[in-house]
Amino acid sequence: MNKRIVLLMLIQVFIYLGFGIIIPVIPEIVSKLDTSSVHLGGLLAIYSLSSFITAPFWGGLSDRFGRKSMILIGLMGYSFSFVLFGLFLNSLAGLYASRVLGGIFSGALYSATISYVADNTNEDNRTKYMGFIGISIGVGFILGPSIGGFLSTLSLTAPFYSSAGLLLLLFFLTWLLLPDSIRKGENAMKHRFLSKKQWGMLRSNQMIALLNFTFIATLLMAGLESTFQLFEIKNIGITPVQIGLLFMISGFADAIVQGAIIPFIKRGQEARWIIAGQIASGAALLLIPFTQELWIAGAALALFSAGNALVRTCTISLITLQAKHQQGLASGISYSLDSLGRIIGPLAFTFLLDIHAVTTFIVLSIITFFSILIMVYFEKIRSAHTTMLPQNDKQRRIH
Repeated sequence: MNKRIVLLMLIQVFIYLGFGIIIPVIPEIVSKLDTSSVHLGGLLAIYSLSSFITAPFWGGLSDRFGRKSMILIGLMGYSFSFVLFGLFLNSLAGLYASRVLGGIFSGALYSATISYVADNTNEDNRTKYMGFIGISIGVGFILGPSIGGFLSTLSLTAPFYSSAGLLLLLFFLTWLLLPDSIRKGENAMKHRFLSKKQWGMLRSNQMIALLNFTFIATLLMAGLESTFQLFEIKNIGITPVQIGLLFMISGFADAIVQGAIIPFIKRGQEARWIIAGQIASGAALLLIPFTQELWIAGAALALFSAGNALVRTCTISLITLQAKHQQGLASGISYSLDSLGRIIGPLAFTFLLDIHAVTTFIVLSIITFFSILIMVYFEKIRSAHTTMLPQNDKQRRIH
């Protein structure tokens, strides 16, 4: 595998590891500060909110100044956010400030790395390499809480200083080994930074459909992640160790899909696989309220993760293909909507869980199946557009 892709995969691991590494540590930190438990959710939500606001800005900058420079800025800033968290464990304001910085610079990393992959792939192999990036995201989700819990046994600061050090190492590796990816023909895009023409892609019905879809996919995932454990505690008495095991298994299901299915999805087949993924996810959500044994709960969670893996990776591949030379801006907006889903999902569905637990998963499944209509609409528009293309343009797309 290309060493540049390996390096980008490591960066993605640390973006999502950084989101999860704090989860097992926050309760003890908040407890030591003797403050309201509302800050448990607040410290997680502020990270996503910061990414939501700033990710499109970073994506636009990467289109103007190049991917490598934004990756380097993102790595340095993200590393500093972990140092800040370790230094201000006894200050709630300091903790919030560090999470804001973490969210800001994670947006830079995500937008620039996804755009880098898009710059260096073509229409035939892009989904394959987005799958490799998807594997690294799944690894980050799996390892984050586990590493955070293990290192916190040494000290509460250990997870953060360790992450900061590794990110700094990645900074130097990126600086030395990663060439920039903006092609010479794309330099003309610089003068259009933040112009009406650059933002004009948002008027495309195809792009609007894909961006709405990526928001829904993340909303569903965040909604399930925030409610599954609470529901199963009451339903089958699941323990923290068991829930950790189930999420690890579901993470492996995600990784298997990314490595064994997505690399073989051909150009033009993405929408069909996205629909298949949503059908699998919707079926899993319908199954959860009726789980009476641990293995059934695990199977439902793994099925949802596998379906969601198909959806997320194929959708971001389609977004970058639609964006053409504006992958940075498109990836930034996509990550922004991803963050918005992580803010709204837990708030909306934990609220619904308190009202009626079973209804929560029925609503999640209805949204899942309804969202298939968006992809059907996208495919209809794309087919019509392809039919209208001049013959020579079709040939360029094929080759």
